[in-house]
Amino acid sequence: MKMLLHTCCGPCSIYPVEYLKEQGMEIQGYFYNPNIHPYTEYVKRMDTLQKFAASVDIPIIWDDDYRLEEFIRKVVHRETDRCRECYAMRLEETARAAKEGGFDSFTTTLLVSPYQKHELIREIGLEYGQKYGVPFYYADYRPGYRKATARSRELGMYRQQYCGCIYSEKDRYFRQSKKEGAKT
Repeated sequence: MKMLLHTCCGPCSIYPVEYLKEQGMEIQGYFYNPNIHPYTEYVKRMDTLQKFAASVDIPIIWDDDYRLEEFIRKVVHRETDRCRECYAMRLEETARAAKEGGFDSFTTTLLVSPYQKHELIREIGLEYGQKYGVPFYYADYRPGYRKATARSRELGMYRQQYCGCIYSEKDRYFRQSKKEGAKT
């Protein structure tokens, strides 16, 4: 089975790639992540994924037009529903690329993180799978999260500390600075 794997970064790809190969899937990655901010973060994630993909012999389709403005237009005034908008953007493009590339199915590395909204990802993936006629392959990769995290550290991979979007970055760093301010 020929599978298109939406990839957000190298570390999150480790377990899904291992799992899908064990299932006998022929995998090709797809990098489309207009949510990642700032651009320097985007480049670090691309570079890390590129090195990882080469090490495990996974070809990647690079949609590397940095479309931050599209992401922002989708989520502005929808901040409380930003994850839905973000997942929809990325999974629709992955489904479209899967159809154009003649893939049998598609999935996403987002499903490895315990911090992502799995039911929402699954719902959106199934919706776009139906729309484009390419089945969404749902698998809960979370059981491999800790193992993949340890492996990424062993490999010296760049590991991000937030999902990539400007709102997540604010949540992480603003909360942290508030805590530090409270200590003084």
